[in-house]
Amino acid sequence: MNILAASSEISFHPAFALILGGLVVAILRGRSASIAMVIAPVLGFWQVYSLDLGSVSSMSLMGYEILVLVVDQQAKLFGYLFHLAALVAGIYSFHLRDPWQISMALLYAATAVGVAFAGDMLSLFLWWEGLAITSVFQIWGRKTKQAEESGFRYLFFHVSSGLLLLAGILFRYHGEGSSAFSLEPLTRDLEAGDMGAWIILLAIGIKAAFPGLHVWLKDGYAEATHSGPVWLCAFTTKCAVCMLARLFPGADILITIGGVMAMFPIFYAVIENDLRRVLCYSKINQIGFMVVGIGIGTELAIDGAIAHAFTHVLYKGLLFMSMGAVLYRTGEIRGSHLGGLYKSMPWTTGFCIVGAASISAFPLFSGFISKSIIITEAAKNGHTIIWLCLLFASAGVIHKAGLKIPFFAFFARDSGKRPKEAPINMLIAMGISSFMCVFLGCNPQWLYSMLPNGASLKPVSFSFSSVRKKAVTATGNK
Repeated sequence: MNILAASSEISFHPAFALILGGLVVAILRGRSASIAMVIAPVLGFWQVYSLDLGSVSSMSLMGYEILVLVVDQQAKLFGYLFHLAALVAGIYSFHLRDPWQISMALLYAATAVGVAFAGDMLSLFLWWEGLAITSVFQIWGRKTKQAEESGFRYLFFHVSSGLLLLAGILFRYHGEGSSAFSLEPLTRDLEAGDMGAWIILLAIGIKAAFPGLHVWLKDGYAEATHSGPVWLCAFTTKCAVCMLARLFPGADILITIGGVMAMFPIFYAVIENDLRRVLCYSKINQIGFMVVGIGIGTELAIDGAIAHAFTHVLYKGLLFMSMGAVLYRTGEIRGSHLGGLYKSMPWTTGFCIVGAASISAFPLFSGFISKSIIITEAAKNGHTIIWLCLLFASAGVIHKAGLKIPFFAFFARDSGKRPKEAPINMLIAMGISSFMCVFLGCNPQWLYSMLPNGASLKPVSFSFSSVRKKAVTATGNK
C-alpha cells in the first residue's frame, strides 16, 4: 500500500516533495543538490495550495486505520509556513556542500509538515519522532566537540518527548480504546485529571520549551552550524504550538506557563554574551506569548497565537540568519568581540534591524500585527496580571533582542574586524524575510484571512478621509 496516499482523494501527501527532495540531495553533489533543496519547497507549497479543505488520507498499520492526512485551515496555514521557511532556509544554505546536513534539513521540514497535517495520534507520533531524528544533524553538522555533546543532549530531550507522547496515547487507549487515537481537544480531559492528557501535554511541552524543559533549545541552537538555527527555529517549537492549539485550547494552565515563559528569559538574555544564545532566550519569550494565547482559548486569542507563530518564524529566522552571516564571516558570535561590522556588512546590518524592529513589535512590522492580538485578548478577558506580564516582557524583548543584537554586533565599540559582506544567497534569503516582515506589518489582513477562526482585529486603523472630514467640521463650527 502506498503510505503517502492511501485515499483516492489525495494523490500525494504535502510532505512528499520535501521527502523526495531530501532523498535526492543525499545522492546529488554540488550545485545540483543546492538547486534541488530550493525546488522541493516550491513544489510542496503548490501541493499545499492545491489541497481541498476536508480532504483526508489514511493507511492501514497492524490492523489499525491511521489518518495520515486531514486538511483543515490550521493545517494549511502551517503547511504554507513550513514550506516558506524551508524555501528561505534553503536559499540561505545554498552554499553548503554537506549532503547529510542539507538532506536531513529537507526531511526535517517534511516531518514538520507531517505533524501539521496529522489526522490522529498514531500518525502524529510517527512524525513527532521524525522531528527529533532529522533535526539533530543541524547541530552535529558543526563537527565540534561541543556540538556533538549538545546534539546528544538535544536528541535525548526530543526522543523523550516522543516516548512520552506514546505513553500518553497508550494511557488513553487503555481507558477509552481506539477512540483515544482521535486528534480531538483534550482540555476537558486535562481538567478532569486524565493522566494520558497530562502526559501528552508534557510531551508537547518539551518541544515547546516550557520552563524547566527549555535547556535543549539554548544549548542546541547556540552550538549548531551557522545555518542550523535558521532551520531549527522554524519547525520544532512551531509544531508544538500547532499541537497545543489543536489539543489544548482554553487550558487555563497554559496561561500561567506562557506568562512565565514570556518573563524569565529576559533576565538571562540581559547578561548573555553569546548573541545566538540571546536569540534563543528571546525565542522562548516569544513562544510564551503564543502559549498564553492558546490558554486564553477564545477564537481571537488562538488566531493571535497562530499568527504570532507565523510572523515569529520570519523575524526570528531573519535574526538568526544575520547572526549566522556574522559567524560565517568572522568566526565570532560573542557580543564583546564584535562591533563596527556595519562598515563592511551594511546589507546584513539593515536586514538585522528589520528583524529587530519586527520582534520588538514596532508598528508596520510583522510582530506588531500578531502580538497585539494576544495582549489585547489577555486584557479583554480579565487576565490583568498576565496582561501586565506580557507588557513587561514586550518591553524586555525590545532591550535584549531589538537593541542588544544589532548594537553589539554592528554598532558597538569598533572591533577592527572588516569581513566581507554575507554571500549573495544569504542576502537574498534575508531580503525575502525582510520583505515579508514589512509586507505583513503593512497588510495584516493578508495573514488574518488565512487564520482558522478568521481574526478581524485591525491593529492599525488610520483614515486620511476621516481626518479631513473632522477638519472640515471643525472649521465649519468656527
